[in-house]
Amino acid sequence: MAKSTQGVAQKLKELFTVQLIDSKIDQIQILKGELPIEVSDLEDEIAGLEKRIKRLEDNMSDIDQDISSHNANIKESTALIERYEKQLDDVKNNREYEALTKEIELQKLEIQLSEKKIRDANKAKELKTATLTDAQERLATKNENLKEKKVELEKILQKTEAEEKSLKEESDKAKEGIESRLLKAYNRVRSRYRNGLAVVTVERESCGGCFNRIPPQLQIEIGQHKKIIACEHCGRVLVDDDIADKLREQYGETATA
Repeated sequence: MAKSTQGVAQKLKELFTVQLIDSKIDQIQILKGELPIEVSDLEDEIAGLEKRIKRLEDNMSDIDQDISSHNANIKESTALIERYEKQLDDVKNNREYEALTKEIELQKLEIQLSEKKIRDANKAKELKTATLTDAQERLATKNENLKEKKVELEKILQKTEAEEKSLKEESDKAKEGIESRLLKAYNRVRSRYRNGLAVVTVERESCGGCFNRIPPQLQIEIGQHKKIIACEHCGRVLVDDDIADKLREQYGETATA
């Protein structure tokens, strides 16, 4: 029986140790705040804006080519009209005159059509230019925001990176001694709550996680270390102060931090 009690107490110590370490890691994440997410979101927005700007620039290039093509058509039609008008002076019959006159009218219609297309293209280009300018201004603002956020994040990382890496290694090492069943349960409960607490103490006769009251008999059983006991309300593992205080002193942290 003594061996069993010692085994449960050791498991509780291991679980609470991992909780203390992981809570320290959580504190570092809180210190970082939403910065990593904000940086990632800004990078995604910038990538999207850059693609949009590239598409707009390509579209405007296509419009310029269309305008150039229409201008070339106007120039060609104008040259044909001049040639046909000169030929009118040398016509020998009405049939030739009518044929040349019809060609001149067709070329004039071609010029009118090209001019209309140029006007439409210029309007489209004007709209796209405004959209492009807006996108470029937004991109500049986003890049400036990203630069500021990265500088802010880098300062925090410089302060916390080494500590976080050390804590993660310490956490991984501490988890090696915990049986997989308990570790899975710990990770499952921990992921369920924003404060990341899966192992807590009994505080003022209540669960240190959800603050629901723990019956006196159950408090006695928790202190006996005969089995691992979880709060019936939130599922967190409960440990007594005898185990918690020694580990808190060792790690200089509280499980409710």
